[in-house]
Amino acid sequence: MFATLSDRLADTFKNLRGKGRLSEADIDATAREIRIALLEADVALPVVKDFVAAVKERARGEEVSQALNPAQQVVKIVNDELVEILGGETRRLRYAKTGPTVIMLAGLQGAGKTTLAAKLALWLKEQDKSPLLVACDLQRPNAVQQLQVNGDKVGVPVYAPEAGNGVGDPVGVARASIEEAKRKLHDVVIVDTAGRLGVDAEMMGQAAAIRDAVQPDEVLFVVDAMIGQDALVTAQAFLDGVGYDGVVLTKLDGDARGGAALSIRQVTGRPVMFASSGEKMTDFDVFHPDRMASRILDMGDVMTLIEQAEKAFDQEEALKAAQKLTGQGGEFTLDDFLSQMQQIKKLGSMTKILKMLPGAGQIREQLENFDEREIDRVEAIIRSMTPAERDNPKIIDGSRRARIAKGSGRTVADVNGLVDRFFEARKMMMQMARGGGFGGVPGMPGMPGMGGPGAGKRAKAKQAQKAKSKGGQRRSGNPAKAAQEAAAAKERAAAQAANPFGIPAEDIDYEAAAANLDLPKDFSKFLK
Repeated sequence: MFATLSDRLADTFKNLRGKGRLSEADIDATAREIRIALLEADVALPVVKDFVAAVKERARGEEVSQALNPAQQVVKIVNDELVEILGGETRRLRYAKTGPTVIMLAGLQGAGKTTLAAKLALWLKEQDKSPLLVACDLQRPNAVQQLQVNGDKVGVPVYAPEAGNGVGDPVGVARASIEEAKRKLHDVVIVDTAGRLGVDAEMMGQAAAIRDAVQPDEVLFVVDAMIGQDALVTAQAFLDGVGYDGVVLTKLDGDARGGAALSIRQVTGRPVMFASSGEKMTDFDVFHPDRMASRILDMGDVMTLIEQAEKAFDQEEALKAAQKLTGQGGEFTLDDFLSQMQQIKKLGSMTKILKMLPGAGQIREQLENFDEREIDRVEAIIRSMTPAERDNPKIIDGSRRARIAKGSGRTVADVNGLVDRFFEARKMMMQMARGGGFGGVPGMPGMPGMGGPGAGKRAKAKQAQKAKSKGGQRRSGNPAKAAQEAAAAKERAAAQAANPFGIPAEDIDYEAAAANLDLPKDFSKFLK
């Protein structure tokens, strides 16, 4: 949603790189670019004026003039101001001290209230609560049935004594739901109310009557983040007519400019509490202003990624895999590899996961073209192997590859690529698990590339091993011979570039290939 804004801000910050000090002209130019970026993102004009004024004031202060890197300091200022207009601190739900906590949802028709009610119920259920959904939208056709279907999906009961479709008293249903919750020991009641295509007096009156009947602990205004500036008009109308405590943004995964999300907190004074970013019932979470600001500035959202991984990953399975990678629990096999891939699938869309990493905006086009079915293809290939082949992929010869390819509906090249990537990934993960890192970090104990006793001998041995792996060949002093060697090397590089996985078409002797690898001294035990 914030792709255009992120790109414009990134281009603005690039212009500041390399400057030892910011002049008045630099600050004014930067502020102008930020103003244009925010207006293009459909942010409300009063919000843009306040934001740019705050950035300019802080940019002229001592914190930038004495900074070693003014560009980074300006990024920090913009990040701080984004956090501020998004709400500052994370706002949590308030729970009732006695009796069930009542949460009332309000908003226009089409904003996604009914679906969001089920998402919120599932989220509360994961927080060890016992929610009850209440169908008080008796106007929209099939709204009651939709809530019942969504309730079944998330395993939450729905209180729906009226069939709806324009028949029934929503205020009476809401009032009776509190007694129903007490009788069945539900500690949270979520009331789904009716909406309209536009703000009208009848809708406001009904919402206010339901509010007065149930005395909710939280009234949440549900707004479609894709409707632009009209979201602010609607938000203000509901604030004046019904009143609410917090905002829930839906459809944050859309391709709209997202100005409403940046404006609604500043305009209404009510915090954004939750955000929905997809069609799945699990695509819902607490809104964190600092994390959203970090995403807008393409600095990633690692904390959310960690939280999702903690929910999805099996700690026992992860521990077993880690032990195998350090050589303490047997050899890391294709079965273990498949298990890890399946746990990654539990996190949801790979594209969304990768977008949470810092710098993801630089590869946005590749992420948009990422094929989510790739993990399914890998799973099909591995499941087409015998248990012996999964335990020891080195035995997979030409005939086995052909059989695996036929059984999985893939090509022999796909099987070759998977096996090759597995060996490379296993080697890299073993190095990381045992402290090897990517080529070693100077000065880190127990890692290649560090100094200390025997470092010179290890370096010489490593050079000798590299020379051996290249067939003992060195560059000739004869210019003609050196030119021939260079031409041969160029042909080999071209052949390797033509094959992205670096796998020849013929069968591979993995034993011979492993013998020529530049491996740690005690690595041979993993190849037996």
